[in-house]
Amino acid sequence: MPDRSFLRWPFFEDSHRDLAERIESWTAREIAPHAAEGHGRDEVDRAALGFVKALAGGGWLGHCVPAPWGGKNEDYDVRSLCLIRETLARASGLAEFAFAMQLLGGAPIALFGSGALKKEILPGFVSGERIGAFALSEPGAGSNPGELITTARRDGGDYIIDGEKTWVSNGGIATQYVVFVRTGDPGPRGLSALVVDADATGLSVAERIDVVAPHPLARLRFEGCRVAADRLLGSEGDGFRIAMTTLDMARPTVGAAALGFARRALDETLARVSTRQIGGQPLADYQMTKAKIADMAVAVDTSALLVYRAAWTRDVLGGRTSLESSQAKLFATEAAQEVVDQAVQLHGGEGVVAGSAVETLYREVRALRIYEGTSEIQKLVIARETMKNFSGQGNGASST
Repeated sequence: MPDRSFLRWPFFEDSHRDLAERIESWTAREIAPHAAEGHGRDEVDRAALGFVKALAGGGWLGHCVPAPWGGKNEDYDVRSLCLIRETLARASGLAEFAFAMQLLGGAPIALFGSGALKKEILPGFVSGERIGAFALSEPGAGSNPGELITTARRDGGDYIIDGEKTWVSNGGIATQYVVFVRTGDPGPRGLSALVVDADATGLSVAERIDVVAPHPLARLRFEGCRVAADRLLGSEGDGFRIAMTTLDMARPTVGAAALGFARRALDETLARVSTRQIGGQPLADYQMTKAKIADMAVAVDTSALLVYRAAWTRDVLGGRTSLESSQAKLFATEAAQEVVDQAVQLHGGEGVVAGSAVETLYREVRALRIYEGTSEIQKLVIARETMKNFSGQGNGASST
């Protein structure tokens, strides 16, 4: 049983503690027995869709959408989202991915969509009938979305999209995509966001992308793809703000997923070193082992403090939380990589056996330092916000 003492921290209310117990019990029963399912592309797709249905059946997708459209809370509760992603990550990276994409694909619509668009789409996210996706990156524009070149030009009551998107999670299985396009001048101010149905004429899956931890991932091609103008989120020119607002909210939950991987790695390691005999005594008795365990434990708790501070700041203080969110994502994902690496080392040869718990974690954790803003980008955000606060422009929670 993992350490749950962090739930006593003042970041949480009793409702969060109750949720943590319920998601823990449900995940052990409904997700953990299926965690190893899915290896080939078709199997991974089926498993991901199956996890969405399971999460919908358990009521957990209600946390991905606000209450007016079938959700659990009037606004997003980031602490709840973090607790859910952390718990799912300890059991299954693919189940955690399935939940995360319902959040990332739905949040821009919930935060910036018209009332009609919300009513049409968001209830399907809760029921699992709709599968979300967030299409921002391009072959030549990843870390700097201000450089993206996919265009959308107005044609009467429609927009016509031309270009490519890549690294699209749920690419090929999503029912619609939030697509970031250029409708104006170069730079961030010329970006907009459109909701594009997967069956839209002119949209095709150009390539499925296979990565070290199998997830549905694709490159999309838009060739004269016609989309009704009422699928625009916000106004023209709001695209960069929509993307950054969504990522500010989501980044602590990426840190929470990393935290879940790290906790699982620590638990697996504690079990291993307690039973593995080296030189006639348990591996746990060696000082070097204890030093590694200490480093892992400190990394886990420090990550948790930053993740749940960022979530509490967004939930309680409100406003933009660029500094807190980037600190949480940066530290938790980098620390998780190190914790998992130490777990593999302490498992010895067993740690590199394909399909073993720590080998799976080793593959799952790596992408978290890249997606939703690389570690290098998080450092730039942290430096910018820190200097802004030093100069007297900050007011508690960070702002942009």
